[in-house]
Amino acid sequence: MQAHIPNSKFSIPLQSMKIDTAQQSLTSIDSESCSIYSQHEITENNNDQTPLIKNENIQLFDILPHTPFSMDLAELKQQNSTNHSYRSIPIVSGLNSSTNSRNYPSNVISNAKYNIFTFIPIFFYEQFKHFLNLYFLLVALSQFIIPLRIGYLSTYIAPLIFVISVTMGKELLDDLARRKRDNEANSEPYIILDNNLPKKSRDLKVGDIIFIQKDKRIPSDILLLHTNNPNGECFIKTDQLDGETDWKLRTSCAATQPFFSNESLFSLNAIVYAPPPIKSIHMFFGTLSIKSSSKDIYNYPLTVDNMLWANTVLASGDPIIGLVIYTGIETRQAMNTSKAGTKTGLLELEINNLTKILCVLTFILSFILVLFNGFEEKWYISLFKFLILFSSIIPISLRVNLDLGKSVYAYQIEHDPELEGTIVRTSTIPEDLGRIEYLLTDKTGTLTQNDMKMKKLHIGTLGYTNEAMSEVAAYIREYKNNSNTQYVGQRAKKEIGNKIRDIVFALSVCHNVTPTIDSNRNIVSYQSSSPDEMAIIQWTSSMGLTLHQRDRHTIQLCYQHTGELVEMKILHNFPFTSKSKRMGIIVQIMEKSNKDGDIWFFQKGADVVMQKIVMASDWLDEECNNMAREGLRTLVIGRKKLSKESYDVFVKNYNQAALNLFDRDKAIAEVIAKFLECNLELLGLTGVEDKLQKDVKPSLELLRNAGIKIWMLTGDKAETAKCVAVNSKFISRGQYIHIITKAKSKEYIIEQLEFLKNKQDSCLLIDGESLQLYMDFCKIEFISTATKLPSVIACRCTPTQKAEIVKLIQNYTFRKVCCIGDGGNDVSMIQAADVGIGIVGKEGHQASLAADFSVTQFYHLTKLLVWHGRNSYKRSVKLTRFVIHRGLLISVCQVYYSIVSGFTPIVLFKGWLMVGYATIYTMAPVFSLVFDRDVNEYLTFLYPELYKELTKGKTLNYKTFFIWVFISVYQGISIMLLSYIFIGLNKMKTLTTVTFTALILNELIMVIIEMCTWHKIMILAEIATLIIYIVSIPFLNDYFDLNYIKTIDFFWKTIVITSVSLIPPWIAKTLKRKIKPPNYAKLQV
Repeated sequence: MQAHIPNSKFSIPLQSMKIDTAQQSLTSIDSESCSIYSQHEITENNNDQTPLIKNENIQLFDILPHTPFSMDLAELKQQNSTNHSYRSIPIVSGLNSSTNSRNYPSNVISNAKYNIFTFIPIFFYEQFKHFLNLYFLLVALSQFIIPLRIGYLSTYIAPLIFVISVTMGKELLDDLARRKRDNEANSEPYIILDNNLPKKSRDLKVGDIIFIQKDKRIPSDILLLHTNNPNGECFIKTDQLDGETDWKLRTSCAATQPFFSNESLFSLNAIVYAPPPIKSIHMFFGTLSIKSSSKDIYNYPLTVDNMLWANTVLASGDPIIGLVIYTGIETRQAMNTSKAGTKTGLLELEINNLTKILCVLTFILSFILVLFNGFEEKWYISLFKFLILFSSIIPISLRVNLDLGKSVYAYQIEHDPELEGTIVRTSTIPEDLGRIEYLLTDKTGTLTQNDMKMKKLHIGTLGYTNEAMSEVAAYIREYKNNSNTQYVGQRAKKEIGNKIRDIVFALSVCHNVTPTIDSNRNIVSYQSSSPDEMAIIQWTSSMGLTLHQRDRHTIQLCYQHTGELVEMKILHNFPFTSKSKRMGIIVQIMEKSNKDGDIWFFQKGADVVMQKIVMASDWLDEECNNMAREGLRTLVIGRKKLSKESYDVFVKNYNQAALNLFDRDKAIAEVIAKFLECNLELLGLTGVEDKLQKDVKPSLELLRNAGIKIWMLTGDKAETAKCVAVNSKFISRGQYIHIITKAKSKEYIIEQLEFLKNKQDSCLLIDGESLQLYMDFCKIEFISTATKLPSVIACRCTPTQKAEIVKLIQNYTFRKVCCIGDGGNDVSMIQAADVGIGIVGKEGHQASLAADFSVTQFYHLTKLLVWHGRNSYKRSVKLTRFVIHRGLLISVCQVYYSIVSGFTPIVLFKGWLMVGYATIYTMAPVFSLVFDRDVNEYLTFLYPELYKELTKGKTLNYKTFFIWVFISVYQGISIMLLSYIFIGLNKMKTLTTVTFTALILNELIMVIIEMCTWHKIMILAEIATLIIYIVSIPFLNDYFDLNYIKTIDFFWKTIVITSVSLIPPWIAKTLKRKIKPPNYAKLQV
C-alpha cells in the first residue's frame, strides 16, 4: 500500500482527559465528558479540512469521527514515560514471540469464588471468622482434651459438622454454577483470520485477528478493522456493560477498512499502539502506525468509536474483523466489575445483640455453679466443662435456619405469579422489606412509563395538540419542491405554514437517532438513548417528514408525499449531556444547484438553558409553565444560519480550543457559546407526555397508609414534577405544597425552614440548587424538618445529590430507606439505600443490575413490601424465637440436673440425643414456620396499617426476647422438676427417657400453639417428625429404658409433665389475645 499523509503527527481524539496515563488508570472518566465531536482534522498550523489518507481505496473514510488534536509522537511519549508505556501490537500473520513475551493476561473469564486449592482454606476462614462458629469450634476441639471431655465426642462435633456441611454444600453449588457459566463463555469459538480455524475464547491472545458474526458476544476488547458495511459501521449492544439498551455505533479504522483478506491486512506492515488499560468505557486513544514501502511511517488516530469492548454483542447483520487489544482482567468489562458490598439486615443485627446476651448468660451461669461448688481444686476445669455443657444456649443452627429461610422467601418472591419478572439479587435482606419507613423514588420511568408520546407543539402564536396535529401534517404536505432555498432561506414574512415546516424540519435534523433496517423483515427501526428523541422522530415521521438515513457524515430526510430526499452533511454534532441540558448540530444542506449549500446550526434543550440562548420572547416562559402544569416534558427549539465566513471563524477558534491540553471542554464550550449559542431564532416548543405507570395512584396511597414516607427525587423541572405528583396522588388531596426554588442566600433557606416547622402537614418541593445550599450550610436542620413531612419532592437533582439524601436520612433517622429507580442516574441512590429496587425500564438495565430486587412495574412494590416483606420479617422472627427457645429449653434441663447432682458438670443427654434433638427431632417443624402467615394476603392490602406495626420493632425486641427466655426457663424447670419427683436420680435411663420424650413433645406442640395458619408442609413436618422419633426409639437402647416405655407409667408421667409445661404458656397467650389482642388477631376469622 502506498499512502500519502500531510504530516506524521500522532492524533488524539478530542475527549476530556489528562495526558498522564498513570492518572487515567486511577480515574474513571464520566461518559458525558466526551460530549463534542466534529468531522475534520485539526492541525496547529491550519484549519484546512485535510483528509488523513489520500488513497482511492479509502475515499469514504477520509473524515474522522472525532476531532483530534495533533501532537508529536515524541512529545506524547515523553509525557507518558513516567509510569506506563504504550503496548505495540503488530498486525501480522500469527503472534510474534516478542509480543507473547509481554505476558499479557489470559482471556479466561473467571467469576468463580474458589478453586480446588483455595476452596477449603477460604471457606473455613469465612465461616470461623464469625464468633459463634469459632466458639463452637473451640467447644468441639476441647473434647479432644481428656480432662474437658463430657460424654461422647460426637455430641459437640456432629452439630458443628452438620451446620458447616450445609453451608459448604450451598457455597459449592453456587460456585459450580458460576464455573458452568464461565465455561460456556470461555468455550465460545471464534474464527482466526490467519488460518480460518476456530479458537476458543479462553485461548485468544493480544494480537489475534478474529471474525465475529451477528449476535455473537465480543470476547475481548478489540479494535474494529473491517466491516462488510460500505460505511465501515456496525452496531453493538452494551446493556451487559453499561446497562443501556440502545445500540451503539462503532466505526472501523479508516486505514484498514478497505482490506478484508489476511494477505491484504498482513501486507500493511502496521502496528497498533494502545495505551495501558483503564476503567473508562468512554475513553480510548491510540494510534495505527503504517510503514510504507519507502520506509516512511504514517500514524492514524484511534478513538473509542473504533473499539468494541468485551461482553458487548454485535447487533448489526454484517460480520466484522477485529484485532484483540486487551484480554482477561485488562478488559474494560473486567476492570469495571467489582464485588458488591454485603448488606446486613436489621434483623440480623438485632439477633447478634440477643446472641451476645445469651453468650454472657452462659458465662454467668457457669460461674455461679462453680461458685456454689465452693471453687474446689481445679475449679477452672469445672468452669470450662459447664461452658461446654451449656453451649446449646447459644444457637449454632440459628444462622443456617435463617439463611435457608431467606432462600425460601426469595423463591416465593420470584415465583409469585403476580410479580412476574421479579428477581432477588440480594437474598440476605428480605426481612428488611418489611421494615421500610422511607421510600425514595425516581419519577421518569418509575412513576411514569418512560413511554414518550409527542402531545403538543407550540410555535408562539398557535399551539397544536390531539386532533389539531392533522393540520401540521397538512402543512407538510403543502410543501412544494421548487427549490430548497425557498424553504431554508431567510424569509421576511412569517407564515404559519413556514413556521410549522421550519420546526418540523429542525426536529427531524437535531437529534442523535439512528435508523436501522432489519434485512430479514425489511423493517426500519430507530435506535436512540433518549426516549424523548424517539418520540419526536416518530411524530415527525407521522407528520410526513421521515428520517430516511443517517451515518457519521450525512442525514437524509424524506418527504413522504413526494418521495423527495433532502440530504445534509453533518459538520459538527454536540450531543446532549445532563450538564449542558441541550444538544446541537451543524449541517450543510446539499443542493444540486449549489455546490456549497447553506450551513445551519440547530439546537434544542431544556427551557432553563435555552431561554438565554434564543432571542427574547414574551411567550416562551409562560408556555413552558403551561405545558409543565399539564405534566409534559418540554424542549425549546432554535436555529441559526451561518455564513461561510462566520462558520470558518468558528472552526478556527474551535480548533484552537481543541489544542488545549487542560480545561479543553471549558474552552470549547466558550467558543460554542460565543459563536453559535447566541441570538438563535426561536422556532417553537414541544411537549412530550410520559404516562403514569399502571396502578401508581393506588400503590402510592397504600404505601402512605402503611406508614411509609415517600420522597420523589427527579432531574425534571419543578412544574413537571409537581404535576406528576398531583396526578399520581403522590400528594394528598388538598395538601399544601411549599415550594423552595432558586434559593440564593442562607438567610432565605433558614426562613423557609422555620415556616415548615410550623406547617408539618405540607409537602415540600425543592430544586437541586436550593437543596445544595441546605447541604452546604444546614443539612441537619433541613433533614430534621424534612423527615417530619409526609412527602418531599426534590427536582433538578443530580445522581450525587440523590445518594447524599439517602445517606442523610439514614444517618439522621436510623430508619430503613428503600430506593427505587429505573435509570443509570438512579444507581448511586439504589446502592446507597438499605434496600435498593430497580425497575427494568426503557433506560436500560443499569438500575436493575445494581439493585437488591428487580421488578418490572412500580405497583409490584406494594406486594413486595406489604405482603412478602411483612411475611419474611414475621416468619424470621418466629423462627429465631423457636431456635433460641429450643436451645434454652434443653440447657435449662441440664442446669437443673447439674444443680441436683451437687453442682457438678455431669451430662444429662449424651451422644445422639443431643445431635438428634437439634436436627431430625425438632428442625423440620421449627423450620416449617417459614410458611406461616398471620393474616390472608387480601387483608394486608385492605389494612396496610398492619405493615406500620413492624417498623416499630416490637415483634422482636428485648421485651419479647426475655418473655421467651422466661417461657424456656419455666418449661425446662417444669420438665426436670416433675421428672425428678416422679423418677429420681437413681434410674438414669428412665429419667432420660421421660425427660427427652417430654422435651420433643413440648417443642412439637409449642410449634402448633404458635402457628397462625396451617400449611401442608407444616402438617407434614409435624407428623413426619413424630413418626421418626417413635421409629427411632428402639435404636436408642443405649440411652433409653426400652422396657419402661412399654409401661403405663411412662405414658401418664410423660403426658402430665408435658401438660404442666405447656398449659400455663398456652393460657397466658390465650388470655392476652382476649384482653389485648394484636391487630392481626382482630382480623383473623
